[in-house]
Amino acid sequence: MIGGMTQNKPNGKGGPIALQIAQQPEADELLGRSPLAAMVGMLLDQQVPMEWAFSGPYTLAQRMGFDDLDAHEIAVYDPEAFTELFTAKPALHRYPGSMAKRVQQLCQFLVAEYDGDASAVWSDVGTGAELLKRLKALPGFGVQKAQIFLALLGKQLNVRPTGWRAAAGPYGEAGSHRSVADITGPDSLALVRAHKQEAKAAAKAAAAKTR
Repeated sequence: MIGGMTQNKPNGKGGPIALQIAQQPEADELLGRSPLAAMVGMLLDQQVPMEWAFSGPYTLAQRMGFDDLDAHEIAVYDPEAFTELFTAKPALHRYPGSMAKRVQQLCQFLVAEYDGDASAVWSDVGTGAELLKRLKALPGFGVQKAQIFLALLGKQLNVRPTGWRAAAGPYGEAGSHRSVADITGPDSLALVRAHKQEAKAAAKAAAAKTR
């Protein structure tokens, strides 16, 4: 299925996808049923623990008084008031002010280009390359973030256009533990965290050799 975020259960009926990224049942439930929440979580996944980033959409929705995020609501929200939603303790991010601005810019883009429907970014794509191009066009999404989110869509959210693994680069590899796309519980979270630490150490060592 490419358009939404449901999967077929053994009885043949569609149901919400169960994620375990935020390690918080309510937050993970929202990520599994809300394309925008998953997208915002990916946007927030920067310089903070992955669980913190992906629990952010649920906390934000609660503070806005809703059970989901709405791109139209966020796009027109007073910027100062929206920033306050991020800065209220506990803060939604290590850099709440700048991330509040990025989330609002993302939603304004979605409203302008996709009528506020995050799933429209991938609902009609024919190839992974096309989806990667669309994801890279999102405010706050560089190449790496776009590829990781593409891998998350393919591996866990049943969004699998032709060539999606190749478009996701190394993050699309089956059986890998490189990114949030590979987190399916506490054990895989630990493996992904270990991989990130190893990669960071290797980069630091490489940089030291060039000095």
